[in-house]
Amino acid sequence: MLHDPNQTTLFPKLPDEALQQMRSHGTEIQLAAGEILFTEGEENYGFHVVLAGEIQITKVVSNEKRLLAIHHQGEFMGEISMLNHSASIASAHATIASRVLRIEIAAFKRLLIECASVGDTILAAMVGRTIDVEGQLRQQEKLAALGKMSAGLAHELNNPAAAGKRAANALKERFTSLQRLTVQLNQHCLTTEQLKFLAKVQIDAISYCANSPQYDTLTQSDQEDEVTDWLENHDVSKAWQLAPTLVNFGIDSQKLAEIKNNLDSQSLNDALIWLEANLATSGLINEVEQSTTRISELVKAVKGYTYMDTAPLQEIDIHEGIDNTLLILGHKLKQGIVVTKNYDRTIPLINAYGNELNQVWTNLIDNAIHAMGSKGELKIRTFQDNNCAIAEIVDNGTAIPPAIQSRIFEPFFTTKGVGEGTGLGLEIAYRIVVNRHGGNIYFESQPGKTCFRVHLPLAKS
Repeated sequence: MLHDPNQTTLFPKLPDEALQQMRSHGTEIQLAAGEILFTEGEENYGFHVVLAGEIQITKVVSNEKRLLAIHHQGEFMGEISMLNHSASIASAHATIASRVLRIEIAAFKRLLIECASVGDTILAAMVGRTIDVEGQLRQQEKLAALGKMSAGLAHELNNPAAAGKRAANALKERFTSLQRLTVQLNQHCLTTEQLKFLAKVQIDAISYCANSPQYDTLTQSDQEDEVTDWLENHDVSKAWQLAPTLVNFGIDSQKLAEIKNNLDSQSLNDALIWLEANLATSGLINEVEQSTTRISELVKAVKGYTYMDTAPLQEIDIHEGIDNTLLILGHKLKQGIVVTKNYDRTIPLINAYGNELNQVWTNLIDNAIHAMGSKGELKIRTFQDNNCAIAEIVDNGTAIPPAIQSRIFEPFFTTKGVGEGTGLGLEIAYRIVVNRHGGNIYFESQPGKTCFRVHLPLAKS
């Protein structure tokens, strides 16, 4: 959202008299349409005043260029970064042929002293702009975080949805063939005892599958080969197709021999094909159930993450918020990060703004993932100390350099590349924990270990 260029606080116009005074302090620059004046992240750039033309100010947020302001004759830019000695937080380019007055930092400081009226105008604008830009970027940070969450959620939902659809389609085919196989088996006129025996084999196999350990690929392959050989030796058709399902449900060559002893040779082939079809159908039903359960868990996690349908300030369990955040960021963690959790479940509920607190977990965990390059170990521990609930988030990625550790909670300060961050993630986390909840954030960082420790009062101050 752009502000009205005529607002005196954010975009004051310097009078012609002031512009004339300033000319002796700077250098005039000619810019063609599209030519860059300065770029985001640039160090030691100057204070600029537009003499003629139009200068557009932009910032890259999540790889998308956002328009912050458009400056015309008499308007200026660059005073914030010059006074706090920081890199440019945005980029500027001419939209049409323009003339700009550039003033270096030493001359700029002299100007503020020698021209009091100009200094008052610039300093008043600086305060307003800092608040305005920060507000805009906070909103964009929230939208960017929402976009990341939506992308991750879409990825997480796609897998169980696709699996459920595949299983449902296969289930339709199995039901059709199962009716035909049942008719085929009935033609053998099995006795009541034989039918009871087959029913028990089926029940035992389903129970085995629900509780059986997962075999490694080599062991699974060896067992399938053994079962395939047995089936082929007893003239059972499509042996290689039946073997995987029978093995998954615990039916090995010994169990097959027991089935053979309870049936006659004429009914064995049809009975085993019927049994495999029933077991496969049961397996597909389990897949549909698991897929829908996973989707339900994700929807529940999103509701918990956003605290939909609940009051903003309430009693919450911090573990639920952390777990929901891990679930939302699951697509990033699966790329090669091992998560270890050590929770103290005796920590009582705390009074908190749940959705805001989840922004803290999101920013800290996402930063840890970035520091590890998507491969490493993430440790999360909770405990209680001095009437505070404490959550530790530890990663074994790149450490925060000692030279910048004192600045990481500053607005707009970031070590990420242009477009990868706004420099507000940790500042937002700090503000939510300290200002909103009366808690605090501490951190320690050294090569191979960075630990952020969040203290939250058990009774909100």
